[in-house]
Amino acid sequence: MQEEQFDAVVVGSGQGGNPLAKAMAKQGWKVAVVERRYPGGTCVNDGCTPSKTIDASARVAYLAKRGADFGVQTGPVSIDLKKVWERKQKIVLESRGKNTDGIEKSCTLLLGEASFAEQQGSNGQHALSVLMQEGGERRLVTPRVFLNTGERPAAPEIDGLDATPYLDSTRIMELQTVPEHLIVLGAGYIALEFAQMFLRFGAKVTVLERGEKIAAHEDDDVAECLRGILQEDGMKILTCASVDNVSGDENSVTVQVTLDEGARTLKGSHLLVATGRTPNVESLYLERAGVRQSERGHIEVNDRLETGVHGIWALGDVKGGPAFTHVSYDDYRVLNANLFGDGNASIKDRITTYVMFTDPELGRVGLSEKDAEKQGRKVRVAAIPMSYMARADEMDESRGMMKALVDPETKKILGAVVLGVDGGEVAAQLQVAIMGGLPYTALRDGVFSHPTKAEALNTLFGSFRDGKD
Repeated sequence: MQEEQFDAVVVGSGQGGNPLAKAMAKQGWKVAVVERRYPGGTCVNDGCTPSKTIDASARVAYLAKRGADFGVQTGPVSIDLKKVWERKQKIVLESRGKNTDGIEKSCTLLLGEASFAEQQGSNGQHALSVLMQEGGERRLVTPRVFLNTGERPAAPEIDGLDATPYLDSTRIMELQTVPEHLIVLGAGYIALEFAQMFLRFGAKVTVLERGEKIAAHEDDDVAECLRGILQEDGMKILTCASVDNVSGDENSVTVQVTLDEGARTLKGSHLLVATGRTPNVESLYLERAGVRQSERGHIEVNDRLETGVHGIWALGDVKGGPAFTHVSYDDYRVLNANLFGDGNASIKDRITTYVMFTDPELGRVGLSEKDAEKQGRKVRVAAIPMSYMARADEMDESRGMMKALVDPETKKILGAVVLGVDGGEVAAQLQVAIMGGLPYTALRDGVFSHPTKAEALNTLFGSFRDGKD
């Protein structure tokens, strides 16, 4: 087989690998991008883009049903899920096309599955074999390999699950009719976002969580506040729920579950399994190159995203850690700076930030109370209900809460959560303050336009639990 020489090979075209490949090509490197499915990665094809498009339709349905609350008579509301799917598909294909065009303008795009070849290269070169979608095989040789293969939904070991048709976070977005009763396994970000979407489309929804609370990464008061909102809207949530067995066919599903009060049998029309994800590493044959993996299968890297093998890096979800698009994109920035900049970039001490796109949104930045306790840090906590935000009251969107952690000595903000209308955007404002090293007093005393959501920051930082400003 003829060898093809490249300055760099990027395996996977997600939101880290894609811009990295183009940045390297801009420097004059000959770059190959290998993608086994669709350019754009999970975010564009199976994650953010399609799910948030569907979620927008769910919010319109919710507001339409609430018309009377605002003095607007809308009449009966019905859902055409096929139209929702068509709208989602159009946006996904447009975004996928832009990603494809962007890569092909400066790089060699190979649609196929890459693996480290059994016979590796010499003189510091790595060899990869690519099984092409169109058939045939190609051998690539390069001194630099960047692994950006991402993750996929993982199914837990539950008796009967293998023999039962079920949905995951990808397949549920292909539905074109609304489920009669959707049973959801898991109560993390993905599970709750889809549970609320289909509740708003008109499905009966039951969420089963084996832990003691939903949104396990959040503080107890935040998780309980979110649970109250979802239950108020009609979602049934069962925690401390151990699923013993599932069975069913394309038309119905039966779930045997053990709760604190005993065993129960639940019957639904559809089952969504959203209990976790696993890295896409099996087809890479990492052992051939000597690349090490964690116990969960993620590729091990240091703070510079280097594996233990010279000339091989990993970025995005496949390396473990927070699995968010913005983290993957920041991985690209770190690598780009180290390849072509001052070489001092690192992922160490990166501020944790994310949004759970329930409605209202849950935006988080920095430390939670739980994090601070684990670290043994002394903090002051400010917290208010969202009803203290005038703008939220005026919009009749006052459910939720805001909370912030402050260092008692420096007065700097250490973390915050905003569970409320546009919670992600308000949390981003707090993130800017953290990035700028502002003391909380700058926000407490800041003059914000009225009535905006931002002015609630005045109120928040005047509401410490210890009663002191």
